[in-house]
Amino acid sequence: MSFTLYPAIDLKDGQCVRLLRGEMDQATVFSDSPADQARAFREAGFTHLHVVDLNGAFEGKAVNRDAVEAILKATDAPVQLGGGIRTRAQIDAWLEAGISRVILGTAALRDPELVKAAARALPGQVVVGIDAKDGMVAVEGWAETSDMKATELAKAFEGCGVAAIVATDIGRDGLKTGVNVPFTADLANTVSIPIIASGGVASVDDIRALMAADASIAGSILGRALYDGDIVAGEVLGLSIP
Repeated sequence: MSFTLYPAIDLKDGQCVRLLRGEMDQATVFSDSPADQARAFREAGFTHLHVVDLNGAFEGKAVNRDAVEAILKATDAPVQLGGGIRTRAQIDAWLEAGISRVILGTAALRDPELVKAAARALPGQVVVGIDAKDGMVAVEGWAETSDMKATELAKAFEGCGVAAIVATDIGRDGLKTGVNVPFTADLANTVSIPIIASGGVASVDDIRALMAADASIAGSILGRALYDGDIVAGEVLGLSIP
């Protein structure tokens, strides 16, 4: 299995931002032009993009549609999108707009049958987002923590055609304190679905640790460390799986 790096473009009020632990009032603006940011990541050599409509995650509908569409026009890289996608109509609309894969988080917990049906009907285009706080699933833009374990939710989607699971440790997101390798590896050991790590990635050493941890860890989201320059495209794009 190859290991894919996904630079993150988190959208809030039309701007490219990074949050601390998912808190909307802890946003740092990195670009007023998400399209320019997408273009820069592509020119740096990244082959895929991870985009999140942060406002949409709270409102349950697309809020930053114009910014997403501008990103799609600016780059030929496949874009996976999350944030507020909770119905089949929303899924279909984004795929028709050119999104490569949709990420379903809140819907995965609230309406798992919708996710399973979509994954079966749209092979390779549905990703489950599992955002966890102390191992428990959080939803609604991380505003609510459920009583379900992340591993339990992951197992619910085994065998239905889900393309990947994006696993985020909320407690580390945006803090550059190091990726939670045990949490990610635990999920990878629980299911056969490829796992994409997210939250806390601080340096190229985190990427090496993920690559070495489990063959089912298929990639990582790169956020604040990439924007701050702690991770440089040339360093991480040249890594190979041990």
